[in-house]
Amino acid sequence: MADQPTELSDTPEVELPGTAGQVAQEQPELWAAFQALGTATSAAGPLDERTRRLVNLALAIGADSEGATHSHARRALAEGVSAEEMDQVAFLAITTLGWPQAIRGLTWVRDVTRGGHRGGGNRG
Repeated sequence: MADQPTELSDTPEVELPGTAGQVAQEQPELWAAFQALGTATSAAGPLDERTRRLVNLALAIGADSEGATHSHARRALAEGVSAEEMDQVAFLAITTLGWPQAIRGLTWVRDVTRGGHRGGGNRG
């Protein structure tokens, strides 16, 4: 979908899946405001881009959000983060979130890194 508003995204080569892409097309001002908030939060501290991406992946796993985990994993891959690094993020969740939630997060990461998942998720 070449007309996706991904040029506003921090990772333009990753298309917005499903409903998120539809809303961004239908409500471009809302999407622009959301993207501006993301830009502002990224600039709010000293973390580098790679670290911010891994933190966002960890937060998505912690929020138990399949869609956000898929999204951050896709974007991490596009930015050169390895599958092994993303697996470790999920492994680190074991002691804080518990085995079931961490393994759920690992499964969602591997949907992207091993299965080529591009769509949105059912949770979160």
